[in-house]
Amino acid sequence: MTQTPSRPLRADAARNREALLAAAADEFAEHGIDASVADIARRAGVGKGTLFRHFPTKDDLISAIVLDRLGGLNEAGERLLRRPDAGDALLEFLTLAAHRRQQRDISFLHNVGETGTGVAAARTRLFEIVHVLVDRAREQGVIRADVTGADVVLLMCAPNHVAEYLPDGSPDLWRRYLAIIFDGLRPDGAHPLPHPAPDVL
Repeated sequence: MTQTPSRPLRADAARNREALLAAAADEFAEHGIDASVADIARRAGVGKGTLFRHFPTKDDLISAIVLDRLGGLNEAGERLLRRPDAGDALLEFLTLAAHRRQQRDISFLHNVGETGTGVAAARTRLFEIVHVLVDRAREQGVIRADVTGADVVLLMCAPNHVAEYLPDGSPDLWRRYLAIIFDGLRPDGAHPLPHPAPDVL
């Protein structure tokens, strides 16, 4: 489990940590979970010793990357919960989630190895935020009454999954499928869904 610093990092140490997180995310996205620690350090422009001072194990590094990704989404979601127009808030959140994944797909890291309580808590908070965004949109009548937070959690990665079938397609192709998904969430012309929503997530 990644250790939380007891005091703020010095500016240079903070820059090194951010560089390592970005480099590691890129290496994992390009080469998978077996990406070399030495290559990560080299890509970040630091020595392996610096990497291990920040992240003693690869699992610590993976947890930090996942926490960084989840933390960014949670921060955006908390802000969007205060937006009066719940439909706009939900669409912006789904757009942000899809855009971040399109930039660097590290979703496979979320299920690698043992994750610390910080990751579990951040994931739980993300699901809570999505449920509240969906509840607010449903209450305002901008999405269909039979859509649940669990449905939307499961749909979050769908635009990117579809676009991945055309690896040489436009990098913005996911936006087309997000628009189709969001139109499917709207109440206009909706037909009853053939199966109940899952009670997980």
